[in-house]
Amino acid sequence: MRSERTVMLVAACMAAFLTGCGRSDVPPEPQRPVLTRKVGLGGDVAGIGYTGEVRSRYETPLAFRVPGKITERLVNVGDTVKAGDVLARLDPVDARLALASAQSQADLAAAELRRYRDLRAKNFVSQSALDAKETAYATAIAQADIAKNQSAYTVLRADKAGVIDQVSGEVGQVVAAGQAVMRHSRLDTPEVAIAVPESRVAELRVGQLATIRLWADGQAGYRGHVRELAAVADVSTRTYAARVTIDNPDGRFRLGMTARVEFANTPARNASAPQLIPLGALFQHEGKPAVWVVGADQTVSLRPVVVQSYGESEVLVADGVKPEDRIVIAGVHKLTSGEKIRAIDAQASP
Repeated sequence: MRSERTVMLVAACMAAFLTGCGRSDVPPEPQRPVLTRKVGLGGDVAGIGYTGEVRSRYETPLAFRVPGKITERLVNVGDTVKAGDVLARLDPVDARLALASAQSQADLAAAELRRYRDLRAKNFVSQSALDAKETAYATAIAQADIAKNQSAYTVLRADKAGVIDQVSGEVGQVVAAGQAVMRHSRLDTPEVAIAVPESRVAELRVGQLATIRLWADGQAGYRGHVRELAAVADVSTRTYAARVTIDNPDGRFRLGMTARVEFANTPARNASAPQLIPLGALFQHEGKPAVWVVGADQTVSLRPVVVQSYGESEVLVADGVKPEDRIVIAGVHKLTSGEKIRAIDAQASP
């Protein structure tokens, strides 16, 4: 009897303990802060942007006008040159021999012409014979002048001030006439070379205004305009090359720098038109693209989308989202369907 009371007492204590544990409140997990944005804002309002490279408008391949062996190269990549500076030389021996031969022929033709003029004055030769010697002399002089020019062509000089941004000829190399051995770029005409995808090329036109920012100095903005837009896509990248001229460049621009080109706002798209969303908002679900849509109760749900084209940092969606839909644009791989979040507006965040 006593043992039964002991067992009942122990059971009552355990029940009371368990009841007390059940009454302890477990605090709910805090809602995850997630960066979001409404479709139709951000990329569409800020305009279209492309990353490009600062290049010179005038990039000239330099070559010798005669064939020969390079015996001297006086510049390297990055060297600044002035008009008339000697850049490289060919072996001049053959050119000098050709000039000496042509000059000897010219001297011989001059002596023949003087002799025939004296004979003609004495009426010992006909006028036609003298005319032939006149023609031979003129031909010999022309050949001597050509040989003289070709001898000068063994020295490669800079036509204008600029910088050597590419070298492809080395000492000892035998080059053909017209074969490029280096490239010269002017420093006073910088512009930005960009590649435009075929889904965006219809939105650009020659003369369109743009804002240019250097990645090395993103605070300063420069005005520019589209100078050139290719009519045919590149065969390998399937993009259209464009050149954007910098209206008022300063010393910050150096050839080869990376720059961001942003164009003016595009007209607002309607609900059925393709929408531009950040690349980071795209999520792969069962091998197909999708986005996380934020509901009115701050819960997220996965919605499949149809991608029309991919850009460098943005995606053009043909179907699946419409203006004013709020989507998650960062941390998409950490969410689960039905999860309640704390949406942070990307436009409002600093």
